[in-house]
Amino acid sequence: MKSITIQGTKRESVGKKSTKALRDAELVPCVVYGGGAPLNFSATEKSFKGLVYTPEAHTVSIEVDGQTIPAVLQDIQFHPITDKILHADFYQLADDKPVVMEVPVRITGRSKGVVAGGVLRQSFRKLKVKAIPANLPDEIVVDVTPLRIGNKLYVGGIKAEGYSFMHPDNAVVVAVKMSRNAMKGGAAVEEDDEEEVAAEEGAAPAADETAAE
Repeated sequence: MKSITIQGTKRESVGKKSTKALRDAELVPCVVYGGGAPLNFSATEKSFKGLVYTPEAHTVSIEVDGQTIPAVLQDIQFHPITDKILHADFYQLADDKPVVMEVPVRITGRSKGVVAGGVLRQSFRKLKVKAIPANLPDEIVVDVTPLRIGNKLYVGGIKAEGYSFMHPDNAVVVAVKMSRNAMKGGAAVEEDDEEEVAAEEGAAPAADETAAE
């Protein structure tokens, strides 16, 4: 998996006043867990550009006061109005310790159902996987070519090598639906389909996992 570097400065004070001062200076308060005592540091907001504002998955090399810490982003908070980054949590990587992170799903092929006039619905843009750092995939490639109208591809049907999925096997990743023009009942039927896909998205676990047991 690709890695990006974030340059940080250790925080000596973590109170509300110092946190506000950091944000006023366009710095992001951060913390790294998993390596013993948590390490609090700050980094420029623009240093997150290649980590947050991209569809790709990355690990992170955090450089603080001459120390380099391999990590993954575990949680990030944004301002509800301005979308500025308010806080970021990282988890330190260890070669033999599995971690959980979200990996993008890439669709390949053109399904037989789409060729026949159906519509492909993707319920998951990313999937959570669990693996040791060396086995974390850059992406999960899903070939939809065999899918016909009415077919669904479940998490349990995706081959995983060196990692496991943190979703139920029956969670639907993609489905091929009948197109609106081919249906009787028009918009009402289309809305039912959208509700079904939304329900399928809800099949994924909501709680985040930060590390292996």
